[in-house]
Amino acid sequence: MNILEIISKKRDKKELTKEEIEYFVQGYTKGEITDYQASALIMAIYINGMNDREITDLSIAMAYSGEVLDLSRFGENVVDKHSTGGVGDKVSIILLPIIASMGIPVAKMSGRGLGFTGGTVDKMETIPGYRTKVDVNEFIQNVEKVGISMIGQTMNLAPADKKIYELRDAISCVENIPLIASSIMSKKIASGANKIVLDVTVGKGAFMKNKEDAEKLANQMIKIGNLAGREVKCVLTSMDEPLGYAVGNSLEVIEAINFLKGDMLEDVKQVVLELGAYMIKLAGKGDNLEENKQKMLQNIENGQAYKKLIEMVQNQGGDISYLEDTTKFEKSKYISAVVTEKTGFVQEINAEQIGKLSCYLGAGRVNKEDEILKNVGIILNKKVGDKVEEQEFLAYICADDENKLREAERKILEIYKIEDQEVEKQPIILGII
Repeated sequence: MNILEIISKKRDKKELTKEEIEYFVQGYTKGEITDYQASALIMAIYINGMNDREITDLSIAMAYSGEVLDLSRFGENVVDKHSTGGVGDKVSIILLPIIASMGIPVAKMSGRGLGFTGGTVDKMETIPGYRTKVDVNEFIQNVEKVGISMIGQTMNLAPADKKIYELRDAISCVENIPLIASSIMSKKIASGANKIVLDVTVGKGAFMKNKEDAEKLANQMIKIGNLAGREVKCVLTSMDEPLGYAVGNSLEVIEAINFLKGDMLEDVKQVVLELGAYMIKLAGKGDNLEENKQKMLQNIENGQAYKKLIEMVQNQGGDISYLEDTTKFEKSKYISAVVTEKTGFVQEINAEQIGKLSCYLGAGRVNKEDEILKNVGIILNKKVGDKVEEQEFLAYICADDENKLREAERKILEIYKIEDQEVEKQPIILGII
């Protein structure tokens, strides 16, 4: 068996065996298979696809390429949450402290930014001192000590997925159901949860552009979960426009902190409550979804959720004064308000274009080696359905480069579609699978 035969099989639309998939995963993890060979196979998978059995074998091979956590010490139901990615998606930073504040252990392993989406790890690292590089033993000790830990994907857990994840981003092979499903589920299997709630985003700013593809992805991940002995629930959420108002790393962290202090943006609130209600249910802490949502709101109002965020950040070396006073976060060199010359109603804010513009400013990665700028991005002032008057602010651009600032100002005016007719706000929760 050799990698060239495996590449040519998938190039020719043939099915890979379990052994061939394991050979590739192990060889690439150990460095015996080169980046360019792995790129060829990933591209062949992207173009020619995989069947259910191949996708499950790939997920399990990546999960077992390193250590698989045993979280049974935290009880028979250990719940995890993951998002398929979006623009302005700061849900984990809000939701997981709420869940932990209710006595449900949270052991969260997150990824970095992929394509035009921002990664939770990149966002959390904007808090000075906060450590996302934590070994497995400390990770578990953190959960035992304060009930929650959010870390980056360590080399011990699903290392094959970490390498393939970065490679996919670098060769433009992100938006693909077999690769997305196997990447997500390998991390979930490796990180030890036996109950998983997935936020499957749908729309212009998501990898799945329509509901039909999102349902296919959701069903694929549920199949993988079943074969791996995990219970999976998928919530389909809209990502046609950015979630919330802030897009960019520290900007989103500030929005998340403010949410836990009680400033709850409606679209973010709906996503957080829906996902959280199912997490609580799968944890065996409440079957009534509406009651679960009320419990979550209670822990925001009484400050317990914010307190849990403080505990987690402090426990992992973060400077909590930045949470107590968000004005301490470093500002970008340039901040510019974009003014409209139109009067009417916002018809569309293409989330993908906003995400790419934020990436252009430095908030995302074009190459896997790229350094992300913590303090740049976009803060929307108007959302779809809002009335706009001439000379009103549409958005604020935060940039470190004056030329990029000017280009972003111009692009924002193109991205915002403003017409005379009123438009209804679309539902944010699109379905449950």
